Amino acid sequence: MDHQQIFPSGRGGGGGGGNNILRAAVLAAVMVVLGGYLLVWVMMPTTAYFQTWLPLLRAKTATTYFGTTQGATCLVFTSPVLFVALLGCVYLHFGSASVKGGAKVDERVQIWRRPMIIKGLGIVSRIELAFFLMFMALLAWNLAAYLRNSFAAITPKSAAKLGLKLWEIRLDTAALRLGLVGNIALTFLFFPVTRGSSVLPLFGLTSEASVKYHIWLGHIVMTFFTAHGVCYVVFWASTNQISEMLEWKNTGISNVAGELSLLAGLVLWAATFPRIRRKMFELFFYTHHLYILFIIFFVLHVGISYAFIMLPGFLLFLIDRYLRFLQSRRSIRLISARLLPCEAMELNFSKSKSLSYTPMSVMFVNVPSLSKLQWHPFTITSSTNLESDKISVMIKGEGSWTRKLYESLGSSPSLSNHLNVSVEGPYGPSSTHFLRHDVVVMISGGSGITPFISIIRELVYTSEILKCKIPKLLLIASFKKSVDLTMLDLILPISGIPTDLITTGLQIEAFVTREKQPNPQQKKPIQTIWFKSNPSDVPLTPVLGRDNNWLWLGAIITSSFTIYLISIGILTRYYIYPIDHNTNRIYSSAARGVLHMLFLCIGIVIAATIAFLWNKNNSAKETNQIRTTEGPTPMATPDSSCYNVDRELESFPQQSLLQCIQVHYGGRPDFKKYLLDRKEGSVGVLASGPKQLRHDVARICSSSLASNLHFESISFSW
Repeated sequence: MDHQQIFPSGRGGGGGGGNNILRAAVLAAVMVVLGGYLLVWVMMPTTAYFQTWLPLLRAKTATTYFGTTQGATCLVFTSPVLFVALLGCVYLHFGSASVKGGAKVDERVQIWRRPMIIKGLGIVSRIELAFFLMFMALLAWNLAAYLRNSFAAITPKSAAKLGLKLWEIRLDTAALRLGLVGNIALTFLFFPVTRGSSVLPLFGLTSEASVKYHIWLGHIVMTFFTAHGVCYVVFWASTNQISEMLEWKNTGISNVAGELSLLAGLVLWAATFPRIRRKMFELFFYTHHLYILFIIFFVLHVGISYAFIMLPGFLLFLIDRYLRFLQSRRSIRLISARLLPCEAMELNFSKSKSLSYTPMSVMFVNVPSLSKLQWHPFTITSSTNLESDKISVMIKGEGSWTRKLYESLGSSPSLSNHLNVSVEGPYGPSSTHFLRHDVVVMISGGSGITPFISIIRELVYTSEILKCKIPKLLLIASFKKSVDLTMLDLILPISGIPTDLITTGLQIEAFVTREKQPNPQQKKPIQTIWFKSNPSDVPLTPVLGRDNNWLWLGAIITSSFTIYLISIGILTRYYIYPIDHNTNRIYSSAARGVLHMLFLCIGIVIAATIAFLWNKNNSAKETNQIRTTEGPTPMATPDSSCYNVDRELESFPQQSLLQCIQVHYGGRPDFKKYLLDRKEGSVGVLASGPKQLRHDVARICSSSLASNLHFESISFSW
């Protein structure tokens, strides 16, 4: 059976022969466009680009609607990226990549996918490292070429004419070039954090897995921009021009706007370092919204024409952000919550059957009664096929927000409650690849078990409902205390599993590291809370129609940018152009930039709102059907507990789960023994949990003795 049929992506259609040919053609077109786009970046610092290419482009694109420079920048830097995004929508609409069960990965490809641990980068594959080094080479090439060409024109004689020292002119030039190179990294900064991206899936990426690229790019951007600003301050101070810091010119570069942008960036940057981010998450969360001021003042600093270079990535991010805003305005129907004695909880939401997702997806949750602004990502534990009308997330009480939520649920009566909850998502990979392996080994630490619960549930569906052969499953879970073993209860959904788990070939090795024997005092049942339905609550539905139709996203991208171009073209032709050419004054660069940003946002709001409301009306019928068929709130609060494996075996789903579990006390798992002893041809290894655990597993999988191990790191802590 086709892998796409077993693990539907929720993103579009089937994946027959015709679709595969079309997808291959689209992917080829993407590669051609991206190749030309990257070639421009390579050529940009050369004299050929400035003296030949750029003048020709400006001559061909100069119009009264877009001026002499904006048209060329839009054509060369903005259009290719938006075109790739549109092609990505078409590519994803015709289905995700099909992977046949048991298909083997080419050994040459597998070598490039082997994990490496690089200080400062963490766990990276050889492919990731190669692309990172190529990107750094691009930055180094641009900086070196800029400085070489600029310094060649600077001589002692030219410096004397300006009344400056040679090093001062070179410092001035270097400061400008550092800013130009920093803009390259800024151009790519927002792609990894666009959750509903049509670009990332083209390369097999998700926004969650790409957050590390955003972190790398963020550090690079701020390093270059900080050096850019410091060099200018030193130059102004050495040449007695410190007053330049207060300069806001009517046209051209605005120094004050640049300083405000840099200041916002520095505050944001300081809060991103691990010690601050982990210990003071709220500070990190709130200061990160300074990116809005950072971008606004950046545009006012460099002017809208130059800002068009970094515009496309930010435009796609804004579209995604506004769609998330529209989705988050609805209160989602919360059906029940399971409170575990280890201060973890599972929230079960109602959803429409048209909403599908893949294992390891995440969902962002907001509880207004705790904080109206804070959104926290949590891994989905449910299966889109096994539980077609419900979606669940597990939350571990490890921070102030999660502890408040656990305490508020625990202190409430067990029945007749209501909790307002808003949701963004789900977001996840467009397809999964578990069936290509003979064995899937899942290694977790603490709450890192959550992504594996969804995998197990999905494979239960594949094996028991579809009657398809699946790989053997080995879950190695480490917990600090025996009470944490109750997380294993969440493998069984609250609605139950219709068939016996033992037939899935599931084996669970659970390790309790800080206790040498079971603790009888921690034998507490799981509390289940059922919530009352509220008329204003709705099931979770796709934002853009059934299966989040990618063509709707393509229509939004096209329409919003078209609205922007038409609006700003008319404004320029009939308002700005007459002022510039028929009066003695030149229209302000800052005002021009503000108008461009305003019309860009207006275009996004109009296009996205129409698409959202259209699909909301279409999904209203299904929402009403769910409300009418939804059963009454149960009048009992069942308890469950399966973490004491020596207890009496009860119902057969729990019984089969208990037979799969082997608990070990007082020690840590020997990963080498479990991994290197596997003799199967293809062993998928997934590691989720603390950094050290993932690094230990990555080292084993990267060794020469582990040619059959295919490693993947799952991290949501960044």
